[in-house]
Amino acid sequence: MRFTNNIGFLLLAIYLILVGIVSIAGLAIPPIVIGVLALISGIFVLIGR
Repeated sequence: MRFTNNIGFLLLAIYLILVGIVSIAGLAIPPIVIGVLALISGIFVLIGR
């Protein structure tokens, strides 16, 4: 298995995994954490890092 070197896509993958876990298991992750992670990953994807 090969992981991507792009930090934006790596953060996006972490975000999607967290959202999936929250929706399935009903865990209480503060919305600010999810929002900040989504914002940072979106910025990195846009700038191509």
